[in-house]
Amino acid sequence: QVQLSESGGGLVQAGGSLRLSCAASGRTLSIYTMGWFRQAPGKEREFVAANSWTVGTIGYADSVKGRFTFSRDNAKNTVYLQMNSLKPEDTAVYYCAATRSSWSTSKNEYAYWGQGTQVTVSS
Repeated sequence: QVQLSESGGGLVQAGGSLRLSCAASGRTLSIYTMGWFRQAPGKEREFVAANSWTVGTIGYADSVKGRFTFSRDNAKNTVYLQMNSLKPEDTAVYYCAATRSSWSTSKNEYAYWGQGTQVTVSS
């Protein structure tokens, strides 16, 4: 099993920045791709960004490209999502997720999920 724990959410004004962290524990060697998803009230959970260990790919949703950056610290088994130039439409619960797939942007491919962290961007 893999356990994921997010932190770093909060309330920020439009144009501001936040950095989310996700610490992985357990059978982390079984993880090939880690991703960030978000879910706004009344909406489906959507892909934000992901990083594949195996193919070395980092991908972003068009809505966050150029503003969000995915990074990782292998020594700490932690991944990060740096979010800059935040907009009110970025308001959502952000989830960290992990999969054994070599690459995926589909939430259905991710077997492991964190508890989520709230990000609220005020206008």
